[in-house]
Amino acid sequence: MKIIPFLLGAGVGYVLGTRAGRERYEQIARAYRQVADHPSVQGAAGVARAKAGEAVQTGVAIAKEKVAPSGGPESGQPSAPGRATANGSGA
Repeated sequence: MKIIPFLLGAGVGYVLGTRAGRERYEQIARAYRQVADHPSVQGAAGVARAKAGEAVQTGVAIAKEKVAPSGGPESGQPSAPGRATANGSGA
């Protein structure tokens, strides 16, 4: 029953959108481009991209630490459960 309100809302939005027409769409698009091209918005977007990149790198480093095996192939431990090491011994 939750789909009926969604479909009703989508229908009303479609009708109102088509009545607004192409002129209103162009007006909204111009306003968006004007805001998006503003130097302060560009600067903030650059800062946000840099912060997101740092967060991803930090997340990758943490994930690698958690996934990395405690004993490498040099320790004689298998690199994964059930896998043999370089000397041929199994788990």
